[in-house]
Amino acid sequence: MTDLDAAADFIWRNARLIDRHRFACLFLGAGPDGVVRALRAYQNPDGGFGQALEPDLRTPTSQPGAVQHVLEMLAQAGRFDEALVTDACDFLASITREDGGIPFVLPSATDHPRAPWWQPADESSLIQTGANAAVLHEQHFAHPWLAGATAFCWARIEAGEISGAYDARFAVAFLDTVPDEPRAVAALERLRPLLVENGLVAVEPGQGDDDTFTALDYSPRPDSRSRRLWRADAIEGHLDALAAGQAEDGGWTVPWPEWSPAATLDWRGYLTVHALDTLRVNGRLERAPA
Repeated sequence: MTDLDAAADFIWRNARLIDRHRFACLFLGAGPDGVVRALRAYQNPDGGFGQALEPDLRTPTSQPGAVQHVLEMLAQAGRFDEALVTDACDFLASITREDGGIPFVLPSATDHPRAPWWQPADESSLIQTGANAAVLHEQHFAHPWLAGATAFCWARIEAGEISGAYDARFAVAFLDTVPDEPRAVAALERLRPLLVENGLVAVEPGQGDDDTFTALDYSPRPDSRSRRLWRADAIEGHLDALAAGQAEDGGWTVPWPEWSPAATLDWRGYLTVHALDTLRVNGRLERAPA
């Protein structure tokens, strides 16, 4: 059983301002205004977002990973603020490559501390392009950047150019929201056996290791297209495991390698709100925290 009061105490003691506003919006009836105001503090003059909003990128410079957080947090809060989203999309357009994709991380991040996996690459990123495009499609937000990004994602996915679990996870996120549902469902059905055969998904609770995404990670919402890929009892088992993952201090822990105490604490606040929200949308929370 999830201890909601302990989770609330963890948030008030430890979480960033943005995650306290997310928590208040989702569980205490505070509304989305605080989330929108807090996100503005992470915005830079180029319209993008940085300032360690992505906790493993301790850079003030604008980065596509930070934009992903902005779009996801606004969508989660229920206010897809037009001004912030337009600025974010304009920034993405400014860093888009000829193939329609965007970089995983910009070279400007290398001037500041960051987790070792945040390394610039010459190839456009399905992770970042798919993650940002997915939220824009989900929210039916029209922007010129989205057409090229969508074409890039389709090309990579249908060519089978998926390198690792993170590519796969955000390919699924894209397929869950892109408007062409029959094409997306067909692509999901082709993708599932590849995820299983290549060890990119823990279908059953207890499979894999800390680096393996679970079926619930791929399909956290019960109304998503990709839920059809997994048995209902497997999803319920993963929800049981998620609820059981609450630590003694009331929060959830970081399942990937920790490299910075500040980043770890930032992530724990973020992940605690994320865990509670996932349990909530799947009918696993009976009341709001006190």
